[in-house]
Amino acid sequence: MTKPAIHIDHLSYAPRLQARALDSIDLVVIHCTELPDLPTARSYGERIHYPDTATGNSGHFYVERTGLIEQWVPRSRIAHHVKAYNERSIGIELDNMGRYPDWFDSRRQVMGQVYTTVQLDSLVELLHWLCFEMQRLEWITGHEFLDESRIPASDNPELLIRRKKDPGPLFPWQDLLPRIDLKFLDPGK
Repeated sequence: MTKPAIHIDHLSYAPRLQARALDSIDLVVIHCTELPDLPTARSYGERIHYPDTATGNSGHFYVERTGLIEQWVPRSRIAHHVKAYNERSIGIELDNMGRYPDWFDSRRQVMGQVYTTVQLDSLVELLHWLCFEMQRLEWITGHEFLDESRIPASDNPELLIRRKKDPGPLFPWQDLLPRIDLKFLDPGK
């Protein structure tokens, strides 16, 4: 198995993230950045949200629309990317606008940017390599299936909207799943 071209650019706080054994990982969680580009995602990733550990929220890998793959957190560290599943999972963020910039406005909940073919091909290549390197990987899912919480809309607090919708309705699960050796996990079923 040939390793895909992965640009290593660890976040400044990556060494402070909790260590874990690679054989404890059995799940891949697909996200979308819901930001305009990878540099903006990087800026968000560097923000400190947990003062006690001086760490923030991010995925392990980022796949740009051009197909470029970056690693921001080592696989042996627990990244903060999805509540209650971080310890057992690898987070992969796909560069995609999502609902940006009005994530929580009830009038702007449509996610209209399609994922590029080269981006999805890079994702598949990354997933094949991860499965080869990490024999216990068995499952794949999207953030939206693990976090179905609702919050008050920013434009009307009486309306509740989904907090997380990524990777969203335009993510082609039906095309991806036959190309990889991971089973789809939907804890709601």
